[in-house]
Amino acid sequence: MYGVCSMLTKKQRNLLIFINKKIRSTGVSPSYEEMKNSLNLKSKSGIHRLVSALEERGFVKRLAHKARALEVIKLPENASANDIFNSFTPSVIKGGLHKENKPSKISVLGSIAAGTPIEAIQQEVDKIPLPPELNKNDDHFGLKIRGDSMIEAGINDGDTVIIKKSSTADNGQIAVILIDNEEATLKRIRKKGNTIALESANRKYGTKIYSSKRIKIQGKLVSLYRNFN
Repeated sequence: MYGVCSMLTKKQRNLLIFINKKIRSTGVSPSYEEMKNSLNLKSKSGIHRLVSALEERGFVKRLAHKARALEVIKLPENASANDIFNSFTPSVIKGGLHKENKPSKISVLGSIAAGTPIEAIQQEVDKIPLPPELNKNDDHFGLKIRGDSMIEAGINDGDTVIIKKSSTADNGQIAVILIDNEEATLKRIRKKGNTIALESANRKYGTKIYSSKRIKIQGKLVSLYRNFN
């Protein structure tokens, strides 16, 4: 439980949530200028005081090896899912409602877990239209989602995610991950040293950490296909 000394003022809480979202979306903490602007403060001195208060209460920690870098240790108990997970609004194609004459199509390569990893990517099981805003010259494929661990990122059980093939992904991106060359899963990735953390977007599921040698990135999430029929 949090003691009285751990209770946050409105400005402290808003700053903490802003720092958390920035780190989760970009992999780095915001600058003092960004923090100042997020709270509409006129001076950075106020940010220094707020950060010091958050540090004293155990919510953030300054990283010694980086100038002004912060790590979020915990969030308020009443933080919402949207506070914890940086928002992601997928580009959704509504299946069954297209009237295009000859849309480009991509292969759906079986199912993938948005929860516990399941069997790796399979052979083609279906075809779906490629969103017109995506580059047709890039290599894309689809995967059917099984599970609810990415629902806070707008990805539901039964959706088909559209993936751009890539062997790399930036911190905070949602990607298809192959674990030990046999299990595939869809997760947000965080890299730190020789380890990679796979994060869910559902507070029911924990973060799993693996040696980078056990992980292969198969592609990055770029869109989503949802059948409304």
